This record gives sequence, C-alpha cells and structure tokens, in this order.
Amino acid sequence: MKRFGLLGRTLSHSFSKKYFSEKFEKAGLTDHVFELFEIPVIGDFPSLIKEKFPIAGMNVTIPYKEQVIPYLNSLDTSASKVGAVNVIKFLPNGELVGYNSDFYGFKMSLQNFATSVNFQLAGSKALILGTGGAAKAVQAALTELNIPFKVVSREQSKADLTYSELNESIINEFKLIINSSPLGTFPKVEECPDIPYQFLTGKHLLHDLVYNPEITMFMQKGKEKGAAVKNGLEMLHLQAERAWEIWNS
Repeated sequence: MKRFGLLGRTLSHSFSKKYFSEKFEKAGLTDHVFELFEIPVIGDFPSLIKEKFPIAGMNVTIPYKEQVIPYLNSLDTSASKVGAVNVIKFLPNGELVGYNSDFYGFKMSLQNFATSVNFQLAGSKALILGTGGAAKAVQAALTELNIPFKVVSREQSKADLTYSELNESIINEFKLIINSSPLGTFPKVEECPDIPYQFLTGKHLLHDLVYNPEITMFMQKGKEKGAAVKNGLEMLHLQAERAWEIWNS
C-alpha cells in the first residue's frame, strides 16, 4: 500500500483527499491511498510519521507550512525561495525533503488569469492581503515575474501597509489584488478582507486563493465594481499535480 496524506490541524473541508482519491481511482491505482493527518501541534509530527510509516508523500497546509521546516532534512530551492513547505518527499534513506508547489501553482494560475482578460502583468503592481505561508508563495511568484508588491496586514510589524492605511490613491496604483488570507472560506462565507472596495474599477484584477465558496465575498465585491475576479481552484489543481510529479520523480 502506498500511503499519501495531508498534514494540518483542521482538515474536514480538505480538497486534497477528494482530488487524489479520485485521481487514484481513475488511474486504477488500487494500492494507493490518501489520508488526512490531523495533529493539534507540530510537535506531534515525528510520532505521526512513525505511526503511519511508510509514507510515500505528504502535502502540508495551515498552520504547519512554516512550522514543519525544522523537522525536515533539507529544502528544495522552491521551498527555500518561499520560506514555506507544502509538499514533503520521503526519500528511500528516510530523509525528508521540503518543496513548495504553491509557488508554481499561483504563478501559472495568475498568468492564465491575466491572459484570459488581456491584463498586462508587466508594469503592474500588486497588493498581497495576508502574511502566512500562502502569502510567501505569492511573494516569491511575483518576484520571479518582476511585479512590485506591498503586503497588507492588520499588524504594522508584519507588513508594508495596514488595512486602515488603504485609500483611493493606493487602490488606484495597485491594480492587482491577491487575497492570500483564509478570510471568506466556507463556512464563514460572509467574511472578506477589509479593503476600500468602493475604489475598485474595471481595470482591477482580484485573485482569491480561497476556492470554497466558488465566489467569495472578496470576489463578489470586486465583480460589483467591474473588476475581473478568480478563485483559487486552478491554483489548487496546478499545485496538486506538481506535488504528484515531485513524489514520483
């Protein structure tokens, strides 16, 4: 039996289990299984690995994308660049290598999105809402695409701007706005980042990394102002396929 899984704290609404279980079924991989590895604290990670040994591959989600790094033997350049891990490869010698496929998934998704609405990424500027592991992947992708950005947080010490500092001038300057926070995720669908939506226009692109619900409140408020909007589902598919490549390489 080849065991794969997702590491996290609360995984009841996991995309990965359904995605990979269906993938295995379609491919006739009857000896492959995908499980949910819920642990209350990252300190339980070593005992989890022993209990579930052998593991063929693992995804990592919040809040452990950064916390898991000290438990790994090495990092691939993708994870080093981002500073967060969402894929772990288990080597035959027992070593664990961390990768980041969120970086790849977001970069490809953003390029597809921009192309589909004839938006020129070159010369644009971005606001990244949130400061977690997903935000770090977004930062790395934007850096590689030469898109200047500023990070927005409720806490001044964690970001370039706070939400209270966002005004018409800033919204006009930054046409690409990415929600990397979990705000608006099911079941709290009425939540959204606290930005001045009244200043959005048809020239703005809003990319939400949240994929459930399909249209988040962040996206809905953008649509009402004519902005182009996209959720995180394609990014999720792209990063999942990249994880599969990593585990099988």
